[in-house]
Amino acid sequence: MTAETVHASPPHHRETGFANSDPAVVIGHFPWYEMVWRSLRGDFKPRAAPAKGYAAFAKEWSVPVDHARLARRQQAPTVTWLGHVSVLLQVGGLNVLTDPTLADFAGPYGRFGAPRMVPAPLRGDMLPPIDVLLISHNHFDHLCDATIAAMVRSGQRPQIFVPLGLKAWFDARSIPNVTELDWWDHADVSSDTDGKALLQPVRIHFTPSQHWSRRTPLDTNASRWGGYMVERNPGATDAWRFLFPGDTGYSADFRTIRERLGAVDFLALPIGAYLPRDFMKNMHVNPADAVQLMLDLDAKQAMGVHWGTFKLTQESFDQPPLDLLVALQAHDLAQDRVWLLRHGETRAIAT
Repeated sequence: MTAETVHASPPHHRETGFANSDPAVVIGHFPWYEMVWRSLRGDFKPRAAPAKGYAAFAKEWSVPVDHARLARRQQAPTVTWLGHVSVLLQVGGLNVLTDPTLADFAGPYGRFGAPRMVPAPLRGDMLPPIDVLLISHNHFDHLCDATIAAMVRSGQRPQIFVPLGLKAWFDARSIPNVTELDWWDHADVSSDTDGKALLQPVRIHFTPSQHWSRRTPLDTNASRWGGYMVERNPGATDAWRFLFPGDTGYSADFRTIRERLGAVDFLALPIGAYLPRDFMKNMHVNPADAVQLMLDLDAKQAMGVHWGTFKLTQESFDQPPLDLLVALQAHDLAQDRVWLLRHGETRAIAT
């Protein structure tokens, strides 16, 4: 695989780290005593179990992975939801994976932190050959030590794209093929991991989002955060665009993405981890914000992500679909405008 990266002038860099597009939105420098108080209050776990309990929820929202289907290279776009924000996009002969988090916990080494309540549909060593790995930022529920280690042990050698400041994490683990990107940078991918030329070129754009980064108490906002647009046949009249926005609060960034890069054909839309609102509003969209984000992008179709997997926030696991339905109805949009895939489910995307 080959990739060429184009760097723009670095936007929104500060001596103390990175900032959001809106300079008034500063996230991440939370006083330790506030975090202790919120933890004791229960801000970082659901206040209630799903209506029928976690076991019933996991059974209802899971299907076995179709490994034979995943093993086939796909030209037409196909997606598989692996839970939380882990999406396998198969398009143009490439296998593209976003933020693989397949461990039992969203935390250090996959053994600590927020527990996973719906089992991962597969392990990190069971993935098909991954050509492109996209990491949106360094939070543990997006950059999972255990899953990355399992992928490496199984022989995966994808081209890895990460935000500025995050390559050192991979270098420390002797993981090769890592390219850092800043907002609006792009890289052109012309072949898969076996060197087979693509029928149509694929371009990876790193896009802005409203969020923050931290992996240790000493590196708050020391690395960039953002999302990725995967564009098949860029510049052509039949270009096809997928956007994974990463973690984000609602902002003008998405109108800008639409203006600069074009309308989105398929969107991995975050719909969960939004309560309590006084804490989460700037960093995580709720379903109402998510639907507006989708409209800002002119997205033809979306799938819900960032919900129903880990115990992260106050809303129950079954609340995001209910709030999403209300938000869609408020805009007179069909319920299936945002797919709610089950963990392990694969769907072909109409083009």
